[in-house]
Amino acid sequence: MNMKIKEQKLPKWFRGELYEEGAIVRNRFGGGEIELNNVELSMYDFVIGSSILMEMCGNDGYEYADVDLLRKGLDWFRKNNSEAYMVLLD
Repeated sequence: MNMKIKEQKLPKWFRGELYEEGAIVRNRFGGGEIELNNVELSMYDFVIGSSILMEMCGNDGYEYADVDLLRKGLDWFRKNNSEAYMVLLD
């Protein structure tokens, strides 16, 4: 059986760091866990970092964190790993 594994790539708009390794990540609210590869972990940290920045800065956070990029990051997760999106970000 020859199965092709889709290679994930970070989009050109991504402004974060590409990690060398993945990790097991726990949902900060519900406690669910899932293993992410290095690309997924990089995007996850970007999304969470943007969210926290907006939470901490209130309305001023919109000046520092790009809401459109945050939405693109969430969309990227829905498309590339819907299970991780449901466990960590939904």
